[in-house]
Parts: sequence; C-alpha cells; structure tokens
Amino acid sequence: MTADSFQDRLAPYACNPHQTRGRLVREPESPTRSCFQRDRDRIVHSGAFRKLKYKTQVFVYHEGDYYRTRLTHSLEVAQIARSISRALGLNEDLAEAVALAHDLGHTPFGHAGEWALDACMQPYGGFAHNDQTLRILTMLERRYAEFDGLNLTWEALEGVVKHNGPLLPLKEGERLPTTLAAFQEQWDLELHTNPGAEAQVAALADDIAYNNHDIDDGLRAGLFTVDEVAELPLVGPVIREVCDRYPNLERSRLIHETIRRMINAMVTDLLTETGKRLADHKPGSAAELRALPQPVVSFSDGMFEAQRPLRAFLKQRMYRHYRVNREMSKCKRVVTALFDLFMAEPNTLPTQWQEEIRARGGDTEMSVRARLVADYIAGMTDRYALAEYSRLFDMDAKT
Repeated sequence: MTADSFQDRLAPYACNPHQTRGRLVREPESPTRSCFQRDRDRIVHSGAFRKLKYKTQVFVYHEGDYYRTRLTHSLEVAQIARSISRALGLNEDLAEAVALAHDLGHTPFGHAGEWALDACMQPYGGFAHNDQTLRILTMLERRYAEFDGLNLTWEALEGVVKHNGPLLPLKEGERLPTTLAAFQEQWDLELHTNPGAEAQVAALADDIAYNNHDIDDGLRAGLFTVDEVAELPLVGPVIREVCDRYPNLERSRLIHETIRRMINAMVTDLLTETGKRLADHKPGSAAELRALPQPVVSFSDGMFEAQRPLRAFLKQRMYRHYRVNREMSKCKRVVTALFDLFMAEPNTLPTQWQEEIRARGGDTEMSVRARLVADYIAGMTDRYALAEYSRLFDMDAKT
C-alpha cells in the first residue's frame, strides 16, 4: 500500500502530511516516505534516542535486565499510540514520532537527575526535560550538513512541546522555559491551543504505559505484592477476573495477564470517551480540533477517578520506597557533584565541550557555561554519569 493510500484513510481532523506547515529549514521531501514518517525515522536514528537504552525509568540501569528503561518505555508508548491512532483514523506516523521523542530530554537517573540538575540551574534559568527535548530536536543533534537538530515538521515539534496541553497563558510567576521561549520567536508553535489529536494520543499513551509497567516492575522488584495491588479499584477487578478464569496460574503469568488486560481496559475507555467527544464537537479539520476549549482525546471521568488511587499507591510504595530513595539520593549527589566541578573547573570537560564553551563566550558568561554543562550532563546515560563521576572523584580510577 502506498503512502498516499494510507492518507486516504485519515479522518478529517487528523494531521495530514499533505497539509503540513513544513520545516523551519526548507528541504526536498522524500519520494517514498511522508514527512511524518521521515520525522519518526530521524528520531529513531538520532544519538539521543540510542542513549535512552541506558537511561533509567525508575530503577538505575544496572538493577536488572527486566526493568524498563527510557527506551523500552518509549517503545511501549509508541506502540499504544499507534494502535489508538489507527482506531481513531489519526496519523499513526505522527503519533509514533511524538511518542518516541517525548522523553529524549531526560537526564540520567530519571526524575532524580532532573531535580538535581534543575536545582543546580536555578540561577541560570532552570532545567526541564521537556525543554531539553526541544534543545535536542532543534540544536543539539548535529548530524546534517545544512542545519542543527533534526529539522522536524511543525506538527511534530508542536506535538512534542504541547503534548501535555497548552502552555499559554502563563500563570502569575511562571515563564516559558529558556529554549522554548527563544524558539517561539523563530517559529510560532501556537502555545495557547491544544496540540493535534496525535499528540493528545501520545500523552495518554504515556499514562497508560507507565501506570501499567510501573506495577509490573514494582511487583518484579518485590516493592509490593499482588495481594496489595488487588486492593486498588482499577487493578483488583482485573486480578480477580484472571484468577477466576485461571485459578492455578503461576505468579509471573498472572502479572502479565493482569497488565495486558488493564492496558486493554484503559485503551477501550479512551476510545469510547474520545468517540463521544468527537461526535459532540465534530471537528472538520486538525485546526478546528486544536481550537477546541478542551482536549478531544480523553479518558472518561470514571477512568480518571480509578487511576488516582493507583498513582497514590505507586507514589508511596514505589517512587518513595526506601530502596528507591537511597538509589536516587546517590544519583542526585552524582549529578550535583559533576555540575559543580564542571562549572568551577571547565578545563576538566572533554575537549569538544571546552571548545564549545569558548566559542559561545562561556569563559566569561556563566549562564552560557551553565547551559552547556547542563547539556553535557543531561546527555549522559546512567552508566556514563557513574563512570565520569568515578574518573573525576576516585583517585584510583583511570581518567
């Protein structure tokens, strides 16, 4: 089937590649791939995407081979987003591109690394992984002869930046992240509107993926038991249904069967609720859908309510478990120590980063130096950050 025949199946409110707003730097398009397929392929081939293999989701990469990393999480989000988009008549390639790109800006050690780097960067504009994703997509990936970044389409960048909803108007005391504020002056991403439906799908596919795989990983890690999660309103009925049908099922299969049924239940709820909203609003184009006062892609109120106890449980029993806290405490100290050393002694940075600092005036402008140091640290994998820390602070380590 040709790319054009796929587009013929799109709903009127989907993002159609033939109607793209294009790329910031004009370039010939591919004769064999749509612009959104090309966006997805550029993301998959990027250095930042490969690094996600060794960036933590909850557990640091060396904890075990079966736990999720940022890479496996992104692949799961992309799979769910494609399935939902196909059912809704949306552009699967764009939804997949947004899903695959949404975590590119994460630091090593997950949110612990981000919190530590944000604290270090407070005098220099702060740090946020969503803003760092935009830096990667528009500046830091240096693979192409004619531009920095990946030169993605407007729709892909808009979807990545706004996948959690509009960013304008700002609340009192808020400000746009540094990179986004500068990029917005170059190319208006219409931050006051909802994103396209494909980005809305990617955002909720993210929720579906991490809610379910965090249960899976938490059970495998022994942070809580099947009996404990069976008390939760969203999980309990599914576990009882599986146990009634397969009374002697071994624990590992029980967990997997429960997780896959929960994913199916959440996807089904999303498709049902979204179908109702589409029928109510009847958007005739992607632009009309963006202009609506609320997202069209959504869970039902009942599903939102059922997720709250689950998230509270995971927050208390997993994300704040003492074993996780101890690991994250160490990780935050690693990131902070690296930042402080590189700021005080930039001559300890690799040569190419020293040259970048000099070229941008970071020898005298501390905010420039800080942002480049943050770029260097944020781009590290867990294992590289630990190795760099060892090389710099362990007298017996090789430099």
